[in-house]
Amino acid sequence: MKQPLTGILPVAPTPFFEDGRVDEEGMKRVLDCMIDQGVDAICILANYSEQFVLSDEERATLTRLSLEHVAGRVPVIVTISHFANQITVARAVEAQALGAAMVMMMPPYHGVGLVPPEHAVFGQFKAVSDAIDIPIMVQDAPLSGVTLSVPLLVRMAREIENVSYFKMETPFAADKLAALIEQGGEHILGPFDGEEAVTLLADLDAGCTGTMTSALQPEKIRPILVNYRAGNVAAALDQWRLCLPLINHENRQCGLRAAKTVMMEGGVIKSDHVRAPLQPLSPRTKERLLQLSRELDVIALKWGK
Repeated sequence: MKQPLTGILPVAPTPFFEDGRVDEEGMKRVLDCMIDQGVDAICILANYSEQFVLSDEERATLTRLSLEHVAGRVPVIVTISHFANQITVARAVEAQALGAAMVMMMPPYHGVGLVPPEHAVFGQFKAVSDAIDIPIMVQDAPLSGVTLSVPLLVRMAREIENVSYFKMETPFAADKLAALIEQGGEHILGPFDGEEAVTLLADLDAGCTGTMTSALQPEKIRPILVNYRAGNVAAALDQWRLCLPLINHENRQCGLRAAKTVMMEGGVIKSDHVRAPLQPLSPRTKERLLQLSRELDVIALKWGK
């Protein structure tokens, strides 16, 4: 990428048939819908893609399918998180070979009894960077259970060539983003937030240049970023107020199921099935989700109709 990646980089959900099989044609429709939503890039195989319920074979299939189908229309970010350095490196090499613009990874994790020391976290990111020449986004998420201190993140940005993007999803993300940007300076190329943009306004105040949301309403959230970065904070705030009820309902009540349910309702995919032990939305939660989505007239709710 000649210019730093900014804007909205949503996570693509992985569609399944009702029997749990991956819906490959549905995956293509998800990607096409997201491009029509006006996204700046697409992230695949992330937590909101249910990466933790996919087999290695399914991951490989989805990586190739997604990159071939998007075919350069927007940049694609491939999530490669794994506990083992060797597997993480192999995933990174494969992603780059297939045309990924960036890879994203959490620190190595496998439960609280296997939290690696800082030098091992640094080592995994260094091993990946040595094997590829595309940017790496560090995903700092509570899911990993690994604490990534600001000094460690700054050191990684300064000393590991391709580590230059950061997705902050920890509590008090804005303060951590501000500290990272201040201490890392020119080495922090892409400070992003996540968590469905539930903290976006504070994170923009702290200096973030983009957000990685779900695929539920990127066309509604993107104007917040555009207006804020153009100096039109009042317009950004107005749009934030408009989007916040749906953002909050997704973040606090629905999680990764929200985008799939709305996309099914909108004819993008055939099913909003999630693999066990994940459970479907309750009728009550689903009804409110669809009501809020209709009020905003989101693209995903009508794209396939």
